[in-house]
Amino acid sequence: MTQLTEKELSSIHSLLSEEELLIKKFKMLANQTSDEEIKSKFEEISNKHQGHFNALYSQLK
Repeated sequence: MTQLTEKELSSIHSLLSEEELLIKKFKMLANQTSDEEIKSKFEEISNKHQGHFNALYSQLK
């Protein structure tokens, strides 16, 4: 595997932080709504960002 540069590592770290924030926000929104359709959509969006997080994190292995 190719070594990542300091700039690449910094960018991945920033992206991981942003994705983590989005995951938390959409989970919070899902927990605060009583509308099941909206709750499902927020959970779907949270899961999508979790996938982004996982893909980025895998670049560090």
